Amino acid sequence: MPVHTLRRLTGRRRTPWADRALGLVLAAVAGAANAGGFVAVHQYTSHMTGIVSEMADHMAVGAWSMVAAGLGAVASFIVGAMVSTLLINWGRRQHLHSEYALPLVLEAAVMLLFGLMGAGLSLRDWLFIPATVSLLCFMMGLQNAMITKVSHAVIRTTHVTGIVTDIGIELGRMVYWNRDANPLLRPVHADLGHLALLAGLLVLFFGGGVLGAMSFARIGYVTTLPLAAVLLLLAAVPMGDDLLRLRKRLLSTPG
Repeated sequence: MPVHTLRRLTGRRRTPWADRALGLVLAAVAGAANAGGFVAVHQYTSHMTGIVSEMADHMAVGAWSMVAAGLGAVASFIVGAMVSTLLINWGRRQHLHSEYALPLVLEAAVMLLFGLMGAGLSLRDWLFIPATVSLLCFMMGLQNAMITKVSHAVIRTTHVTGIVTDIGIELGRMVYWNRDANPLLRPVHADLGHLALLAGLLVLFFGGGVLGAMSFARIGYVTTLPLAAVLLLLAAVPMGDDLLRLRKRLLSTPG
């Protein structure tokens, strides 16, 4: 992928094309991580709706350990979103080219940590499941907050419920019959570009899930390596720009 394209994808200067392209790639990564995590611990970690619903069910029957596990998952997602926001705002105050790339680097590092530690932790069920769920929820919160801030809340990459809802809204606009001839009323039209983006996010999340599940079932934790590599590739050029700027500043400093 050309350097200028990578710079556009995750650089500080944003365009609608870059937001859409980045969202599509991250949707595939999220789908793969979510499905791979399910193969590992039999729990999806991208959507908090299901986890909170499970907490309510477990509380109703007095399964307090499961309620605590759910609270830990939700807290990890929230902390991931908080950390992503902190990194982006810190990078913005420092005028870094990589303000949006920083959360991706951290996500890649956490994914590699999961891949490296997974085999060892899997021998200890009491630690493996909560640690894995916490790591994956943290990654999901990190990524979702990053793309939300990048796109000004237009794009989500882990929240499929919202994507499907927006697809339904656009389809409803598409089939609406504008029969009222009143010129004061604005006609109802679908945003076909937005509909295409939503469909792409849904398809890539699903496709990433299929590949992630198949890969994790066949080769295990090695699956995290290409996923982390994709994230690092996305972040590489803005990070490199900042490192070059830092090098120039250090070389120009007297003494």
